[in-house]
Amino acid sequence: MQSHTPATQRFDAAALRGMAQAMFERAGMPSERAADVADILVEGDLMGHDTHGLQLLPTYLAEIESGGMAVKEDYAVLSNRPAVATWDGKRLPGPWLTLRAMESAMARARDYGTGTVTIRRAHHIACLAAYLERATQAGFVMLLFSSAPAAATVAPFGGTRPVFSPSPLAVGFPTPEGPVLIDVSTSITTNGLTGRLYKEGKRLPHPWLIDEHGNPSDDPAVLFPPHAGSILPLGGLDAGHKGFALSLMVEALTAGLSGHGRDDPGRRWGNTVFLQILDPAAFAGEEAFAGQMGWVARACAENPPRPGVDRVRLPGQRALERKARQLRDGVALNPAILPQLAPWLEKFGMPAPSPLP
Repeated sequence: MQSHTPATQRFDAAALRGMAQAMFERAGMPSERAADVADILVEGDLMGHDTHGLQLLPTYLAEIESGGMAVKEDYAVLSNRPAVATWDGKRLPGPWLTLRAMESAMARARDYGTGTVTIRRAHHIACLAAYLERATQAGFVMLLFSSAPAAATVAPFGGTRPVFSPSPLAVGFPTPEGPVLIDVSTSITTNGLTGRLYKEGKRLPHPWLIDEHGNPSDDPAVLFPPHAGSILPLGGLDAGHKGFALSLMVEALTAGLSGHGRDDPGRRWGNTVFLQILDPAAFAGEEAFAGQMGWVARACAENPPRPGVDRVRLPGQRALERKARQLRDGVALNPAILPQLAPWLEKFGMPAPSPLP
């Protein structure tokens, strides 16, 4: 029997934001917070990070319904100094908290050259790359690290028992050639991708996992009962000591500095966050920063490509090209997303978004 791949449907980005915001509001989230969360989710899809875009919307709604995500109270300031703060996020929406932390850190950076906010007990913060352009457009360097204390899917290098989450780290900085937007996991793949492939009965392109006995595998099923496998650290079986080291760094900057991590009881889905803004003007100056990073960006972009590669792209360049194209032509949603949203649209009495002609 011949199988047919369904034609890709595209949707207006503003319509998707409006749908997500309305759904959050009907679930009880205040309008301003709902708009922030919807914006970050759609930004993830615009940039091509579709495991951390609207795919998260039904899960977030379920978390609100179950009480796993708080929506109305405010975060608590646990520590506050001129350039540094630590907040208790009280399981409030992660994207809303992260955007507020960005505002606070940027204000501190304008006064002191740097601003850092750590957040314990934030709910999930979605796609890290979705935040970076807001900082680079203002001329700042941004660092954003995240860990998930309740998740243990990544084994330390050489081990077989999962300890860490994929614990992503993101860095953004401006250059005269355009912003560089780095967003990488400290594991070789993510929970989002392996979970999606598991549901679809598909395999990973390479053996990025190990089963509970330490045998390499490309089958996401080894991560789920009755198995107890692990995702490999970034670098895999050959160089995973590097990803392991990065996982430890993220733990220190998130769990260590915020005082909340993997040994705390009552762990639920969410993130611990480290966010730092640096103002180049407070260091050698904006002109010097632009000169140095512009040279590096050009040296990479103009580098002769190896066979099979059309050109060298800087991190984030492809995502921004995709974003511009999808803002113009419509967002291509993964085919699995709308069926997952259908019960919630029915519950809230809302129509499904109409695809573009």
